Amino acid sequence: MDDKLLKARKARIRSIIRSAFKFLYPLRYLLLIAATVLLVLLLRHRKQQILFGHFEEHFADVTHKSREFKKIDYHNYEQIQNDLNRVGPGEQGKPATLSPEEATSELRKELYYKNGFNALLSDKISINRSIADLRHPSCKLKSYRSHLPIASVVVPFYEEHWSTLLRTIYSVLNRSPPHLLKEIIIVDDGSTKEFLHNKLEDYVKQNLPKVKLVRQPERTGLIKARLAGAKIASGDVLIFLDSHTEAGYNWLPPLLEPIAENPKTCVCPLIDVIDDQTFDVHPQDEGGRGLFDWTFHYKRVVIKNEDRISPTEPFPSPVMAGGLFAIGADFFWELGGYDEELDIWGAEQYEISFKIWQCGGRMLDAPCSRFGHIYRTYSPFPNSRKYDFITRNHKRVAEIWMDEYKQYIYDRDPERYAKTDAGDMSKMKTIREKLMCKPFKWFLQEVAPEIIELYPPVEPEPYASGSIQSVADSSLCIDTMQRGRGEPIGLYPCSNSLIEPTNHNQYFVHSWHRDIQHKYGEGCFDVPQSKPGSPVTIFTCHMHQGNQFFQYDHKTQQIKRNGVCIDSDPHAKEVYVNPCDTNSITQRWRFGSINLKLLKQWKTYGAKFM
Repeated sequence: MDDKLLKARKARIRSIIRSAFKFLYPLRYLLLIAATVLLVLLLRHRKQQILFGHFEEHFADVTHKSREFKKIDYHNYEQIQNDLNRVGPGEQGKPATLSPEEATSELRKELYYKNGFNALLSDKISINRSIADLRHPSCKLKSYRSHLPIASVVVPFYEEHWSTLLRTIYSVLNRSPPHLLKEIIIVDDGSTKEFLHNKLEDYVKQNLPKVKLVRQPERTGLIKARLAGAKIASGDVLIFLDSHTEAGYNWLPPLLEPIAENPKTCVCPLIDVIDDQTFDVHPQDEGGRGLFDWTFHYKRVVIKNEDRISPTEPFPSPVMAGGLFAIGADFFWELGGYDEELDIWGAEQYEISFKIWQCGGRMLDAPCSRFGHIYRTYSPFPNSRKYDFITRNHKRVAEIWMDEYKQYIYDRDPERYAKTDAGDMSKMKTIREKLMCKPFKWFLQEVAPEIIELYPPVEPEPYASGSIQSVADSSLCIDTMQRGRGEPIGLYPCSNSLIEPTNHNQYFVHSWHRDIQHKYGEGCFDVPQSKPGSPVTIFTCHMHQGNQFFQYDHKTQQIKRNGVCIDSDPHAKEVYVNPCDTNSITQRWRFGSINLKLLKQWKTYGAKFM
């Protein structure tokens, strides 16, 4: 009986299984999908728990509200449209001109001599003029945090022209979200021009409620003037500007947001060029990494590929270009501000850059923040000191921040540095020790490794140097002609010595970078175009060959580059390129000194070919 019951139960179970199988088999794909979805949901839930635990630990002292970063568009579209409709000299950043009578007037010459730029033309341009929008188009679509720190802008000035100073102030006021701009502090560093006294004070009181005017009792220099303004600033962020600049559209939020994300951040805008003759505004470049060589000349190289996230994202830069930057006020003073013993100007960009990186901070360039800057043809202000303050400043920075690498700076000019007293450095050295700042070796390895590669501490021997003498007319040598960047070189009567010419405009170095450098400047021979008759110009050395690549052929005495050679017209005293012709005597040149051994090793010695 029991066996029959057991068999019946087994038969019933088999029947149920067969029925279930017949029912579920047509649904097999649907069940597989459902199981997969369930598994994904379970895994996602587990990952969220892990991430939540991680961020809870990371933001242990931060409220939930502060983690909600709402983004908004800060553009003032009404203002941008109104600016597009403006008509007048220099509007939209376009070049302006004087009348023929004004251009040749004594007043224009007088104002140019006093300011180093076309100040008479500046007075014809509105102090509220519209600017060229040189940002990448993607910047116009970018939003920023709705809650950003408040800024104080510090603008030191010395003998600044009236219209350029006011244009700087109004450009900042007009193109800043009002609630993000606490104040503009203008610091007069002992100016003597009459209109910068009572007239300026009255104008500020009557028209510029957000502007504070601070007076230094005597000329103390750019660095101390910046510090004087920073000491009375009350904003969360300090922004330092020069007194002949113009703010671009929506310039402020891109500087503030990286500081909101990390308070130990310094952010620099991209700097465009305001032409000193026409006030045309045009881009300098689309960003680059700031470096230096061992003579403390500022250098600029291309952005690293890994930093090219997008044309709108800030990217790290080892050394700032100059005096336009934003930094958290607390972090600035934690670093000791500027070294107060740096006199007048010079080396301050290296000092602040080194201490930011070595003492736990970071420095970024923000492509969506742009400023126009007038680069003077010459400095109109006499030296207010009776000693070499620039060398003293350089030595202070080297002694305090560069450790054993300071010797490479001194080796470039041993006599000058040996006789220079850097002064008392105990205050800055104490700050460095207190903040446990990293060694300079770390800066070179982690922040700016290109410096060792592009500018070796011990400079390799050049291929040739000295004057470059024309074979067609041995009385003439290549000369910079004291022309500006991007201007053509020419021919001029040779200096007495060809090996070490006393005329510094004729002293060139055919360097291991495979370029031809001006020994007493930062320029290199540059050929923007290779078509016949194109001029050879002087442009800032970039060490990446390209249009600055040259090879001296000691056999033919030609200076070659990619199928063309440097040619000349001795009568017109012009220098240009033409297709190479070994029969052309005007393409033949003699260097004052050549290293024949290195020239024969052209393929194996020198910088790698690019």
